[in-house]
Amino acid sequence: MAYVSKKEDESGLSSYYNNKTTIIQEARVFNDSPISPRKCRALLTRIVYLLYIGETFSAQEATTLFFGTTKLFQHKDSALRQMVYLAIKELATTAEDVIMVTSSIMKDMQPNSEVIYRPNAIRALCRIIDPSMAQGVERFFKAAIVDRTPSISSAALVSSYHLFPLAKDVVKRWVNEAQEAVSAKSSSPFFPGSSGGGYLNFGSSGNSNSGYQPIPSTSYITQYHALGLLYLIRQQDRMAVTKMIQQLGGGKSGAGTTLKNSMALCMLIRYAAKVMEEDPNIQRQILDLLEGWLRHKSDMVNFEAARAICEMKNVNASQLTKPIAVLQLFLSSPKPVLKFSATRTLATLALTHPAAVASCNVDLENLITDQNRGVATYAITTLLKTGNEASVDRLMKQITGFMSEISDEFKVIIVDAIRSLCIKFPTKHVSMLAFLSGVLRDEGGYDFKRAVVEAMFDMIKFISDCKEQALSHLCEFIEDCEFTKLSVRILHLLGLEGPKAPQPTKYIRFIYNRVVLENATVRAAAVTSLAKFGVNAVDDGLRRSIGILLNRCLDDVDDEVRDRAAMYLRVMKETSLADTYVKEESVFSLAALESKLVAYVNDVDASAQPFDASSIPKISRAQLAAESTRPSTLDTIAAPATRASASPPPPTAAETQSAYVQQLADIPHFAEYGTVLNSSVKPAQLTESETEYQVTCVKHIFKEHIVFQFNVSNTLPDTVLEQVVVVMQPQADSGLTEDVVFQIDSLSCANSPGIVYVSFKRDNPQEYTTTSFQCILKFISKELDPSTGRPEEEGYEDEYQLEEVELSAGGDYIIPSYASFSSEWDRLRSGATATETFSLGAMESIKAACDSIIELLNMEPLGGTEAPSSTSVHTLQLSGLVTGGGGKVLVRCRMTFSRGQGVTLELGVRAEQENACALVVSVIGG
Repeated sequence: MAYVSKKEDESGLSSYYNNKTTIIQEARVFNDSPISPRKCRALLTRIVYLLYIGETFSAQEATTLFFGTTKLFQHKDSALRQMVYLAIKELATTAEDVIMVTSSIMKDMQPNSEVIYRPNAIRALCRIIDPSMAQGVERFFKAAIVDRTPSISSAALVSSYHLFPLAKDVVKRWVNEAQEAVSAKSSSPFFPGSSGGGYLNFGSSGNSNSGYQPIPSTSYITQYHALGLLYLIRQQDRMAVTKMIQQLGGGKSGAGTTLKNSMALCMLIRYAAKVMEEDPNIQRQILDLLEGWLRHKSDMVNFEAARAICEMKNVNASQLTKPIAVLQLFLSSPKPVLKFSATRTLATLALTHPAAVASCNVDLENLITDQNRGVATYAITTLLKTGNEASVDRLMKQITGFMSEISDEFKVIIVDAIRSLCIKFPTKHVSMLAFLSGVLRDEGGYDFKRAVVEAMFDMIKFISDCKEQALSHLCEFIEDCEFTKLSVRILHLLGLEGPKAPQPTKYIRFIYNRVVLENATVRAAAVTSLAKFGVNAVDDGLRRSIGILLNRCLDDVDDEVRDRAAMYLRVMKETSLADTYVKEESVFSLAALESKLVAYVNDVDASAQPFDASSIPKISRAQLAAESTRPSTLDTIAAPATRASASPPPPTAAETQSAYVQQLADIPHFAEYGTVLNSSVKPAQLTESETEYQVTCVKHIFKEHIVFQFNVSNTLPDTVLEQVVVVMQPQADSGLTEDVVFQIDSLSCANSPGIVYVSFKRDNPQEYTTTSFQCILKFISKELDPSTGRPEEEGYEDEYQLEEVELSAGGDYIIPSYASFSSEWDRLRSGATATETFSLGAMESIKAACDSIIELLNMEPLGGTEAPSSTSVHTLQLSGLVTGGGGKVLVRCRMTFSRGQGVTLELGVRAEQENACALVVSVIGG
């Protein structure tokens, strides 16, 4: 939707002349006698203009204008009649009782009416009628679809396309007419009739039966519209679509196709690619068709076929030869659109097949200086993916001269490409670091500077040889950095990496300058960075110097800076505080922390107690960095947007937990249970994915209750399930008593999934109950009446056997949590301990034993111990939290392996609570 530009607004175009109130008042010209075609056309144009720029009319206003417009139906001026149809079509969605003009519109749809009116009448009728009237106009639409006049046929086909969602059964009967339209050999250039009136009969107020002679059509656009309707009708029948593609494809060479419209051929190629993706068995046949279309006379068709082959699943290098040759020809084309489309497709392909694209490198290098900066950017990113180590220096020289001519948006793409190239060719870090430091001094916005800084961060992390030089460049940058966020991030990095450097003192001057010269936010970050140098300093002299600098910060005007300085002065004096606040390697899991805080704030009773942070799992700083790392633009810039949009990104753990909490809060009965201690990370699938009823289960652990949430989906469109419940039968002596069941009253395909809740009370809340449940889905099945869409009165009881639901320690009671193993293991020496030996004869290797133990216990492996370095002896270290106040638990698994005997395991457990220790041992021993 377009809106009024500033220039139009200043000129007064929208102030009075196109004012909605003025237009409604001027609508009386529709009642003048005689009618002035010129005034009416002008007013209708203003109405349509207002609708176009986003103005809205109330139902009463739209109805008044609508029926005022219909009074012009009898006028003979063809231009006015066309404007009438356009206005009616736009107002029909808002006005009331529009169906009353159906008979007037249908008069202009008759075969003996003038050609100029029939397409407009068809389009307007599509907006006016309701689904129940579609059958009444069926013969008019059938005749119009196969009409020899392209404008009439196209109008009927497009209108049928819009009618399809409302009246599928009726439109499906027009498949033969659509097939005839798509297979038409040619468009009829002229039609009988005598000339008269004026050009296209516009402005004529004479006899309307004078006839009309259309302009010849050579575009065959009717085939494009007919193909779209034909696919819409057949899209659920893969065999019919495949047959249609083969019939219209024209054989291996593509020369025998009846499609003469390039857009229709492009659409057919997309349908073929979709069928090939869904059914790999016909890949060879479709590939032959696509390769035939590579030789079509239309560039549009050539490109569409080449792109379809490049985006095929599991495409090999030999299959890519022909499409890449076509795209390579486009690279030297004088048309910018061909160069742009070719470079973008090659950039996408280079992500998976860089060697195949390398043959185009010479042509791509010529495009680096192309006037179209989009083409040049894609060319550079493709070259950076396909180039070898020898070509890096040459590319860097070309890019350096290119950077000054492009906008920040393209600069970010180039810098991200360099960022990935650094990791690919670490020996070339000198030239790449020189390039990054150079562009860091150039003028640019925040996004550009952030991209350069993050590229340097990656070099510091992955290429140790350039660490000191990169840190020096960053120190120089913060001396004159106008972006607070970047200064804070660089100061944080200096605090982490600076103390490990051979000469840490050379960075302190740059950091303290920030305390003197910057704003409060940067000063606070600088204080924290200085403190890390002091805490990690080996030299006592350096520690005393840092203490002096921090003492000066106690007089800062900002309280945050003063508080940090005071805290870190105390931390530097006490080793235990330094270990907790500076050297600690773990942080809280942000998703879990958010979920617990939201539950704490929403629970009225919880406010009386302090927030318990001990139950929140921790993750390592490396895990946190991995979660927050943004993908490189080099990896995402050329990803096909259509494929990405088809599947939205999965919800994060925090979003999932928040959704569960909201769903439980909607049930008042569960408010008495208190706060949710833990919920399943992933729903357990209880049915096969192809079955008519699909059920997943999520478990919610409360202090004294366990709630099972069953998400039930009904995939049968003609069946409604009523009184849907899940009957759960636990094992004997499980320690659980059923509390309440919440059923689904009615479940159809449209409102799926629905939720069934089954709640059990824990007989002894101090015990961690582990058991399994037999589950049966019970419901009353009723057929839908096709005429009314309502379920029939009579139904029958039915049941469906589900997979067993397991209530286990790992995942239900134990949460993975990071810890520093050696220090925590020593701290828990005085707590609950247990040591057991097990023989795991079924395990074929130590690696298999590690994977199995981690999966069973659902605990966090520490120090990379999940990947054993020896095949005979290994120690696996695990850490976790037990819900419901069970506290921290650590596990040390000492394993030996010998052929014939399998794995021998010595399981050592230390925990804060005795029952948590017993729970872990029971998982392995049970």
